[in-house]
Amino acid sequence: MSIYARYSALLDGVLDDLQSSGDLPADFNRRAVAVEPPRDASHGDLATNAAMVLAKPAGTNPRALAALIAPKLEALPGVTAVEVAGPGFINLRLSPDAWRNELRTILNEGESYGTSNAGKAERVNVEYVSANPTGPLHMGHCRGAVVGDALARVLEAAGYRVTKEYYVNDAGGQVDTLARSLHLRYREALGEDIGEIPEGLYPGDYLIPVATALAAEFGDQYVGQPEEAWLETFRTRAVAAMIELIRHDLGLLGIHHDKFASEAELQKSGAVERTMEVLKAKGLVYQGALERPKSLDPHDEWEPVELTLFRSTQFGDDQDRPMKKSDGSWTYFGADAAYHLQKAEPADHLVNIWGADHAGTVKRVQAAVTALTDGKVDLDVKLVQMVRLFRAGEPVKMSKRSGSFVTLADVVREVGKDVVRFMMLTKRADTMLDFDFAKVVEASKDNPVFYVQYAHARISSLKRKAADAGVSFDDPVDLDLLDDEELALVKLAAQYPRTVESAATTHEPHRIAFYLYDLAAAFHALWHRGNDDPNRRFLVENNPQLSRARLELALGIGQIIRSGLALMGVAATEEMR
Repeated sequence: MSIYARYSALLDGVLDDLQSSGDLPADFNRRAVAVEPPRDASHGDLATNAAMVLAKPAGTNPRALAALIAPKLEALPGVTAVEVAGPGFINLRLSPDAWRNELRTILNEGESYGTSNAGKAERVNVEYVSANPTGPLHMGHCRGAVVGDALARVLEAAGYRVTKEYYVNDAGGQVDTLARSLHLRYREALGEDIGEIPEGLYPGDYLIPVATALAAEFGDQYVGQPEEAWLETFRTRAVAAMIELIRHDLGLLGIHHDKFASEAELQKSGAVERTMEVLKAKGLVYQGALERPKSLDPHDEWEPVELTLFRSTQFGDDQDRPMKKSDGSWTYFGADAAYHLQKAEPADHLVNIWGADHAGTVKRVQAAVTALTDGKVDLDVKLVQMVRLFRAGEPVKMSKRSGSFVTLADVVREVGKDVVRFMMLTKRADTMLDFDFAKVVEASKDNPVFYVQYAHARISSLKRKAADAGVSFDDPVDLDLLDDEELALVKLAAQYPRTVESAATTHEPHRIAFYLYDLAAAFHALWHRGNDDPNRRFLVENNPQLSRARLELALGIGQIIRSGLALMGVAATEEMR
């Protein structure tokens, strides 16, 4: 249990006492009460908003309630001073021993430090990547893949039960186009000169091996045949091959989904019809016409068409949405609503990691989830912005239409899985990210991948050099020898569990990367103290006791860096080469 969790539990005891004395009501919600680092470190070590949050239900003002809480907090073990600040915040200062004990906790708990049961085993379905199965994944898909996978890891660390899902869009017209593209390559594999790939078909070479296999299996059976004779077979084979390719490419990043859900199978199962019946039973479906599109020129002709509409405006959407087209076929939204109901049935929370081009569909899908689950299941959609590729500062030109785009696999093979995964989390998902092939492998402070990995490598070097400095891991450790600067590093390390929990609750795994960079920077600063003064190095010649204490500090920091990198899906480097 981290120091913040321990003092949160102690604060709960104080609030229990105030309830027993009648100073607080017998029943009130403590969910918003927090114990956290103060925004300004000069104000103390811990801060709580308890008086601010509970004053209203207690029928008093925050400072008056803080005056009741503060004396009880002063009596807690490890607390050296308590101060009521501003409108009612309470700041606590802890003894150095409290932070030495936290370092011992970090070392004793090892990999489990930072994990918690905050999620209370609630079920979360995280859907990510879900690229159309029409070719290999590119770097736009890569970012969503890493964000989704890292989020799943963070949620699991915070005590949630996670299902990692990929939605295969294998029911749309793009899959028929893929089948036609494959048939063209199949004819080519049989010796036909197909010339340039026609406009509208997929030109990539990735279909050639699939076509070659089909040619070997069927010979010229499907040459010169009408489309209806081969379309289904080629569509099935093409999708299967693309999913296999996608699985392989994701595997290069260490990403493996628990479930691949098929849109085609969903529609064949009657799930869309069942979803429609659920909405009808709730009175949320009607026959009507959409309003004239605002983007339409006033002089253009427009005739309203009667459609089957879902009352999504009742749930925060901008307009009601069509579930069925005028020809009787389902809209994409109709299938999407059914898919989300399918995901929601065994879940408490849904998270979708989508490309930014899906921004316009967020409200309608959230409305559908709320309606279908009576608000019992929430849907959070994280929109991931594009990745711009550069080489030494120059943009990498790509054209998906011509098939000349940089694939995820290309990038992983060039710079490595760990570099790619770390870089995808160095900015918020909803902001543009620049990926420069030269800079991401640069050995400098400006490269966060290197900077964090270098901190861990330095710590690993201390373990190797300890024997040369006369330090034995069997020697007793006197943490009283750590000075204030060193304990300040412990204070930063102690924020790791809170960072994991906040990354889980906000669905923002980039917080782990940001935190690790700050921790690495603080460690490097401490390391550099020894550049001019050998007595301030981590391993001090002829002083094994002090060296042992500082080594213990370094080992604790190394453990947190390894744990944080693991949540990002990145292996910690033992030695920089």
